[in-house]
Amino acid sequence: MHSKNWNLLLLSCVFMLGCSKKVDESKATRPATPVTVAQSETHAVELLEESVGTLESFDDPIVSAEIPAKVLEIHAVAGGAIKKGQLLAVLDAQDVNLSRKAAQAELHRVGILINNQTKSLMRLEQLRAQNFISQAALDDAVAQSKTLRNQVRAAQAQLALADRMVSKTQVYSPVSGRVESQIAVPGQYVKVGDPMFKVVALNKLRVRLPFPEKFSAQLQRGMTVKVSGPADHLVLTGDIVEIRPMAETNNRSFDVFVTLDNPGDWKPGSSVIAKVVLGEHLNAVVVPEKSVVFRPAGKVVYVVKGDMVEQRIVQVGVEQNGMLEILNGLQANETVVVDGAGFLTDKTKVAVRNIGKPVVVNATSAVMATQ
Repeated sequence: MHSKNWNLLLLSCVFMLGCSKKVDESKATRPATPVTVAQSETHAVELLEESVGTLESFDDPIVSAEIPAKVLEIHAVAGGAIKKGQLLAVLDAQDVNLSRKAAQAELHRVGILINNQTKSLMRLEQLRAQNFISQAALDDAVAQSKTLRNQVRAAQAQLALADRMVSKTQVYSPVSGRVESQIAVPGQYVKVGDPMFKVVALNKLRVRLPFPEKFSAQLQRGMTVKVSGPADHLVLTGDIVEIRPMAETNNRSFDVFVTLDNPGDWKPGSSVIAKVVLGEHLNAVVVPEKSVVFRPAGKVVYVVKGDMVEQRIVQVGVEQNGMLEILNGLQANETVVVDGAGFLTDKTKVAVRNIGKPVVVNATSAVMATQ
């Protein structure tokens, strides 16, 4: 029995050695996996935080009536483009013109009195020099002259006020932009302060960006913000000019404001995508995003070593424009597999079909990658 068991054990070992040799031979003769590769490089990458915001008009005044009068003419309608100083409406000027004429008449009357008083004062001064009148009579004439001069100033001010009231019968736009809404209509009687038009300035815009309160300590005035247009691929750069000090109670978010010059066709109320530059990593190692694959061990890249690959576990940071920042696990100027990386394991034999280099990282599209 002992000899028989020994023979069975010997046969089993021989069989296992034969199978192992066949596996090694199969692996050695397996065809190399075709791949493309690229070199890891160093670039400066920006740390960006994204938010979807809303464009607002930087200046959207409501044009109101400054005198009580009837609306005679309307020269602008809702949606129409306007320029600063453009005529919007004409009010009835009959009442203010009458007030102006009254002020002119008063000024003329007082002017005649002051001329006569001036001549009279000159005669009285001569008489006083010859002691024909008392000093008290001369002083009384001087006081009357001063009173008349004050009356002239009052009449001049009243005429200037009347002229100003006449000018307010012409309603002009205070900004360039467009008419958001036309409130007044011809024939309507408006009082002082009644709204007539709402106009929106378009040359300058404000971007309102909501952020979770966890970023309240990171966001500061003066930080650069890159804003993507609502309907085009245009990207404008501005700075944070204001941060709302209190968070909203319903969603615990706070607003950040950025001012921009309107490129021409951006409209208030549109949505934009904005990215705030929180910081920058200089000389960061980057590789094509496709070269990083998931394995049970984590995120890995395959580094070409001769005709085989070496699996490296890596930690990634920022992703931008198809490139990934490698925080550790890889150095610059190493050759990594790009196309075909998902089919590899450690020590797999590869055949390089072409050698490429990573494109230059465009820092305007960085977002934080999932760790």
